[in-house]
Amino acid sequence: MTTTTIIPMERIAATILTIRGQRVILDADLARLYGVSTTRLNEQVKRNRDRFPVDFMFQLTADEYADLMSQFATSSRGHGGRRKLPNVFTEYGTVMAASVLNSPKAVEVSVFVVRAFVQQRTLLTAHADLALQLERLERKLLSSVNLLREHDDTLLAHESQIEVLIEAINAIRTPPESPRRPIGFRAGEE
Repeated sequence: MTTTTIIPMERIAATILTIRGQRVILDADLARLYGVSTTRLNEQVKRNRDRFPVDFMFQLTADEYADLMSQFATSSRGHGGRRKLPNVFTEYGTVMAASVLNSPKAVEVSVFVVRAFVQQRTLLTAHADLALQLERLERKLLSSVNLLREHDDTLLAHESQIEVLIEAINAIRTPPESPRRPIGFRAGEE
């Protein structure tokens, strides 16, 4: 591999989008990575249509393309921009596109593209695992909070019962205040 074709992984990963629940690359971005024009890429795909089933490549709908245009700064159709809806390529489609282009640069760069897809898949899997662990931890925490609330309610009930018992014990220990008569006999008293 020559150093001129090494493309930073971040640059490739930045072109990967999620559309229809699949991670894909727009035809214009893929053509730029492979060093060909978008027209050339789409011509080769059209000539080899049987090599690109729906899980390799599909064309965006007008709504999907409008959403992309609103998210990114892309040219509008009326000012020299695209006249046709773009194709998008899945991981498998990017490799197949490199093979139908049959250029050394496309074959070389396809390795980096596949690595970028794999790297993103790995990150998504790691994030899914973290999300699952976080959900489990949250459930345990909520369970503990509920248990503490139950214990707190029980403690409050016990505390009020203990206060009643202390008052009863204090009442028994100190007899009620009444005038005391002196002990012994006194004359003149009745």
